[in-house]
Parts: sequence; C-alpha cells; structure tokens
Amino acid sequence: MSRTKIKEILHAKDPSSLAGKQVSVSGWVRTVRGQKSFAFIEVNDGSTLANLQIISEDAETIAQLQTGVSLTATGMLAQSPGKNQALEMQAKEIRVYGPCSAEKYPLQKKRHSFEYLRTIAHLRPRTNTQGAVLRIRSALAFATHLFFQQRGFIYVHTPVITGSDCEGGGEMFRVTTLENLARDPSEDFFGKKTFLTVSGQLEAEIVACALSDVYTFGPTFRAENSNTSRHLAEFWMIEPEMAFADLKADMECAQDYLQFCIRYVLENCMEDLQFFDKFVENGLLERLRHVAESPFAAITYTEAVDILKKAPKKFEFPVSWGLDLQSEHERYLSEEHCKKPVIVTDYPAGIKAFYMRANEDGKTVAAMDILVPKIGEIIGGSQREERLDILEAKIAALGLNREDYWWYLELREFGSVPHAGFGLGFERLVLFATGMENIRDVIPFPRTPGHADF
Repeated sequence: MSRTKIKEILHAKDPSSLAGKQVSVSGWVRTVRGQKSFAFIEVNDGSTLANLQIISEDAETIAQLQTGVSLTATGMLAQSPGKNQALEMQAKEIRVYGPCSAEKYPLQKKRHSFEYLRTIAHLRPRTNTQGAVLRIRSALAFATHLFFQQRGFIYVHTPVITGSDCEGGGEMFRVTTLENLARDPSEDFFGKKTFLTVSGQLEAEIVACALSDVYTFGPTFRAENSNTSRHLAEFWMIEPEMAFADLKADMECAQDYLQFCIRYVLENCMEDLQFFDKFVENGLLERLRHVAESPFAAITYTEAVDILKKAPKKFEFPVSWGLDLQSEHERYLSEEHCKKPVIVTDYPAGIKAFYMRANEDGKTVAAMDILVPKIGEIIGGSQREERLDILEAKIAALGLNREDYWWYLELREFGSVPHAGFGLGFERLVLFATGMENIRDVIPFPRTPGHADF
C-alpha cells in the first residue's frame, strides 16, 4: 500500500469521507501513552504541524515504541472522539524501522532553548518550531518563483565563484587551490584571485540586458566577523533585475513581491502561523495581515533623518545626514512613526554601492530600502548607473580595479538601457513571516564565525 501523508488526512476538505478507509502512514513517534490493553501513539511525518493519533493493541510492538522511533502504521481511519482532530487510526500493523533510546535521545517532552537546538541541528527539524519554520520557508520560496514566473521574469543561475566584489566592501571568502597564499594569484586555479559571491546582481544585469526581466535565487556569502542575531556567513538572496525600468518601477515591484509572499503564507500556512502567533510572537497574524493589505509609506533619506532627529526617544547610534541608518532607526521609522512598511529613497552616494545611479543633485543616488516592523531593512535596491562615463568615474574614485569590471562597463557601451533591481535576504523574509528573533533559527544549517558543523 502506498504511503499517505498525514497532512492529507488531517487537512482533508471532508475528513468524514475518509472514515473507514485503510491507509499507511510513516513518521516518527512523538509520544506514547500506554493503557491497560492498548496505547495511543502520536506520529508526525513533517508534512504538517499536527500529529496523527494511532491506536494499537499489539503489546509486543508497543513495547518497542519510544519518542523518536520511526515506523509505518497501516490501519483503518475512524472518526476521533477527541477535540483536536477529526480522524485517528486503528492500527492493524505497525512496522518499526529505527529504534530510539529514550535515555539518550536529545529531544524529550520538555521545551528546549533555541540556543540548545542549534547544537543539534541534525535533529532540530523534528521539533514543532523548526518544522513550522521549514514549511514556511518552503512556501516563501515557492511564492517567490510563482510571483516572478507569473510576471514573465526569467530565472537565471548566477555564479557562486566570482572575480569581482559587487558591494565593494571586501568582506569575501577567497576560493583558492594554493597552499601558500603568498604565491602569485596568476598561479591559482583561475589565474587570478577569486571569491565566493556576495551577490548575483552584476551577472543578473548582464542577462537583463538581453532578456529584459530576470531574477536570481541562490546562496551568497559574506566573511563578516559578526555574531549578531541578524547576520550569517552563508545566506540566500533573491535578486530581480529589470531592463527599461526606473526607481519607481523598482519600488512598485518590491512592494508587490513582498505583499504577494505574505498573502501566500497567510492563505497556505495558517496552521504554522497560528503556532507562531501563540508561542513565538503574539500578534503575528495581525502584523502580517496589516502588511499584506496596507500601501507602503514612502519618504526620502533626508526626510527620514529629519524625522529621527525630532523623535521623542534617544537612539544608541547618532543620527546625521550622511550616516547610514542603523537597525534601531529603521525599526523606529516603520514601527513607531509610519506604523507600517516604509520605502526610504535617495540615499547619500557615499554610503551606497558604486553601481547605483547618481541623482541630479550630485549628492544622492537613486536607491531605495524597504523597512518593515520588527526587522528593519528587508529589501535594498536601486536604479543602476547606465551612463558609462559616470560609472567609470565612480569605479576610479573607489579605487576598484577597472579590469575586474571590463564586461560590466561594456554593457554601457553596447546598447545601454535604464535598468533597476533589488535584493532581498531570504532569511530576513522568513524571520519576518514567522516572528522568530534569531536568523540562525530560520535556516537549516547556519554558517557563522566558528560554526560550520553539519
């Protein structure tokens, strides 16, 4: 008999129609409650938050069952007299695959801290919280592809190994086959210094200048020695790039994308969202609905600085025109001043990347960040500099090697067009959708300074 997912049973449109049907389910035991002549066995297969209750009278099999044991149960579905689920299984046969020592198993009935669970990343997906995180993460990834595919964007795979620094910050992991790093880079595998990419944007621009609208969705890396709850050394980025588009079109696409993703999980992940609303962030559902339904506010960076200077609260970091906004500033603007997501535009050129289009004032660039409650910045984007002479001057002023960007500059020589795009750190989107506090808890295997296990 083929396996049936527990989600198909517990979330059937008409559960009563399944009563009397024989099925097989497979999963891991969550709890066993023994009675005199039978036992209640709670089994979860990861397809849904809820467990399926299985009733067995096989004393020999029951004796083998502990939390963590893997099994397949075959039996008849029946209407459950309990309040928590409509159906339960009367087991005819239970096959145990993997035993599990009750004394050694790290996941017991008690609640474990997220810090502890990070030390057992090979087992933490079996917890309710991690299971719910991963299902919502999967739904957001699917929603991402759905959004862009429905709008005619082409999905492109950009290189993980690169010879250029997209952000110009230098915090990159070097890729090399040389045992002695003092040797001439020309002797290395690629004949030059190469690194793990911090962004697929520059390569996405290449394809956008041929296919018009494209997007990337892949891993990126940053060698920033940071141990905050907002940073990872390996993370996933979503980066659309649009030809014949300006900053306004970029802002509209970013807002539409973010709201589409939130609506998608509200429509398809309600069980998991209710779990997070109850146990992680009370009010999560209200916050997500507000974001999904409300038009975003829009202010310039200069207006944002004025607002922050007049704010009736003291910030840890100084506020001054020309300084980058810190997380506390971003959250104040979205949570307390605007009370909804806000798009901040026209940042000082000195705090933004070289590829952003210079504004006519000579001081700012056509950049935008979307700030959301709880997270702060969730999306950063800009109109790209399509004018060759201005781009060359920027690269020279920053001391970047022109030869590393020869191809990027040639795009401005051969049929250059106005174009724009943005980047979203996928883990921040998962944080926002779940209410989780630490970014290490929304990626299956976090990579941070000193930690590359599993």
